[in-house]
This record gives sequence, structure tokens and C-alpha cells, in this order.
Amino acid sequence: MLYGKEHVTRYEATDGEEGYYWKNGTTILLLHTKGRTSGKEYTHPLIYRDWDDDAQLIVASKGGSPEPPEWFRNLEADPTVTVQIKDDKFTAKARAATDEEKPAMWAHMVEVWPDYAEYQKKTDREIPVVVLERV
Repeated sequence: MLYGKEHVTRYEATDGEEGYYWKNGTTILLLHTKGRTSGKEYTHPLIYRDWDDDAQLIVASKGGSPEPPEWFRNLEADPTVTVQIKDDKFTAKARAATDEEKPAMWAHMVEVWPDYAEYQKKTDREIPVVVLERV
């Protein structure tokens, strides 16, 4: 099972042949963000699911931590990101799901990774569902 930096390295080297499929049948994309203070590029392997025709969903859970993950803070500062799904690399705009959208999107993500519901119970922070829309 791949994790962290090794996951990113193998995914990129094999165009997702290694690392796209992960635990419990989940699928992984690579999210490239720019550091909001450093300007440095960061790459994060994240569970995702397709939503509609041209959008993907990810969850900014950080395991139920009181603080959001750094990648979420980075995309709040600059919502233009690069996404890689297998060998498909594209630019996307990232945004938090609206209050109207979130219940259905949350259920869609919890269906594939039930731990998200447990993470939400561990924190007072409202865990965002992030929508990635191709540009």
C-alpha cells in the first residue's frame, strides 16, 4: 500500500498504473497546489470521486483534526490547481461545495470512505467537500 511521497512518486512515474487504486476500492488523484506563503508546489494523493461530467470531489478532512489540511488553505489562497488522474493532467478551479450542494456530495464521498463520517464526529470544524472543476 502506497502512502505520502512514495505514493506520489510511483503514481507520477507510472501515470497512475500504481497508486490510482487504493484501499477499499477507492481511487486516487494527485492534487498540485501552490504554497500560499512559500509559492512552492506541493502534490497530494487524495481519495476522489467523479461528480457530474467535468467535476471531481475531494474531502478536506485531515482525519478530523481541528485545523484543515494545508492543501485546503493553499487552494483557498489560490484556487487554480493542477490535477492528475491516471495519465490525464489538467488545470482546475477548486471551491468548497455550497451548503445546498454539500449533503449529496458528502454522502457520495462517505459511501466510498465511511471514515469521513467518523472524522466529522471528532471535530467541531465543518469538514469541506471540495469541488474540482476543469477549466
